[in-house]
Amino acid sequence: MKKILIIEDEKDIAEIISFNLGREGFKTVAVNSGEDGLIRANSDLPDLILLDIMLPGINGLDVCRTLKSDSKTKHIPIIMLTARNEDIDMITGLEVGANDYVTKPFNPRVLIARIRALLRRSEDEKKSDDSPITFGDIIIDRGRHQAIIGGKPVDLTLTEFQILAILARHPGWVFSRSQLIDNLREDHQVITDRAIDVQIANLRKKLGKFGDYIETVRGIGYKIRETP
Repeated sequence: MKKILIIEDEKDIAEIISFNLGREGFKTVAVNSGEDGLIRANSDLPDLILLDIMLPGINGLDVCRTLKSDSKTKHIPIIMLTARNEDIDMITGLEVGANDYVTKPFNPRVLIARIRALLRRSEDEKKSDDSPITFGDIIIDRGRHQAIIGGKPVDLTLTEFQILAILARHPGWVFSRSQLIDNLREDHQVITDRAIDVQIANLRKKLGKFGDYIETVRGIGYKIRETP
């Protein structure tokens, strides 16, 4: 049974989510503050976290940032929940490591579909080929979920790591934004073309001088150069 941690300060919303997830066979734990969410995430290690942005005390973005910077919790998928429907919120959430973004009010069936899609992707990632990918000074160890760049480990979010692995596995191949979305998620509504651009920009920054390895193919998408 998959365990979902709900970090939501609005009691009615948390109860609705818990009720609907329970009907679908999920086990849920709900807390109403960012501080409690961090404690439960570290003690319970849930399979997925639903995280409200507007929380009392530590807000959801800071909670996400903290979880994704901790080696113990960084691989737990996170879906951000917010009442605000602005691009800046979506982009900020993705930048701090969120895997998905749902705007309130939402249809519980849609939320559950997103949860299942994200859990499947997480499981597929675990079952996929774990052999390291080497591209020049970049080593991508899928088994350990670790990227070594120029001899030093680099902290990447799950999505950044997957994009790098996709590109590095096929040097010289051009991937459209849609193709990257197809490889990342089963539900195309989860990631937008603009979100892919944000992830690529963040990935290039983290790669430092090796960020130039990832090239933009205007009008199409992205590729990693054919040779380092």
